[in-house]
Amino acid sequence: MYDRILVPTDGAPGIERVISHAGELATVHGAVVEFVYVVDSGTVASLPVESSWEGVAEMLREEGESSLASAAETVTDAHPSLEVERTMLEGTPAGEVVRYADRSEADLICMGTHGRGGLNRLLLGSVAERVVRASEVPVLTVRVSE
Repeated sequence: MYDRILVPTDGAPGIERVISHAGELATVHGAVVEFVYVVDSGTVASLPVESSWEGVAEMLREEGESSLASAAETVTDAHPSLEVERTMLEGTPAGEVVRYADRSEADLICMGTHGRGGLNRLLLGSVAERVVRASEVPVLTVRVSE
């Protein structure tokens, strides 16, 4: 049923629960797990003009590489036989995840959600909610701990 499971990660605490779910599903289905990190271009746009784009972009890419490596290590420690891929993208997280899921022919997106409601969700937004609404690929959301 699933050949390719896409797992967006931002390295936030609690992502281990998402990785565990994705690893279990991939093991059962013999699927590839692909971790994706999106360098959020919106973060850079809000910085003061004096900030060096190159310096900030490099820092964000390093953070992304670290998050991807950690996610890959976590899933392969638990499931050594899994095939794991890592991809870094740049743009708005929800849009890039949805576009990449289509391009990569993912069968499932497995991602974390904080389960915020009310005013917090309104003010902070939800990448997971935007992905669920926009994706033609099925999305499994896993509540992460704060």
